[in-house]
Amino acid sequence: MYDFIDRPVTDLDNGGRFIVWAARSWVKAVGERRCPAHGIAPAFAKWNLLSGLQPFLAMMALFNRHGLQNFEFCGLQCNHVSEHEAIIVSLVCGLQDNDPVSVRHTLDLLVAEEAIGDMIASLDMLDKAMYAAGIRPGRGTADVATIDTEAKKSRR
Repeated sequence: MYDFIDRPVTDLDNGGRFIVWAARSWVKAVGERRCPAHGIAPAFAKWNLLSGLQPFLAMMALFNRHGLQNFEFCGLQCNHVSEHEAIIVSLVCGLQDNDPVSVRHTLDLLVAEEAIGDMIASLDMLDKAMYAAGIRPGRGTADVATIDTEAKKSRR
C-alpha cells in the first residue's frame, strides 16, 4: 500500500491508473444510483479487459457489502491516490508477488470472514485478466513509453 498511497495517479503505471479510475467510477455510479457496469464496461473493452469486468464488479460489491470499514475514494479528477485505492492496487500486486498470506492478512482487516474466499477469487481473476491484457499493475512507476506517447498526441 505504501508504494501507492498519496502518490500522484500519473505516477502509477497503466494498470494502477486503470484500477484507480475503475474504482472511482464504480463509487460515483453507485452514489448516483446508476449501474456501475454500464459506465465502466466500455473502458474494460477498450483495454481488452472484458474478462476482468465481472471480477472487478464482484470485488467492489464485496468491499461495499462486507467491508469492515467505510472505504474512501477520491473523485475522478483528483490526482492523488487515497488509502483505500492504494490498498486495492496493492492487493492485486500482492497476488503477483506470490504473497497470498499477506493478501489474506490484509483482507482480514478489510472484509468479513465469509467474504474473504470470494474476494481472493475475484482479485485473482482480475489480476489474470489484467496480465492477459498487458496492463497488470506493478509497484514501479508509470509506463514511460505510454506517457511519452500520450504527451506527443496531446501536442498534435
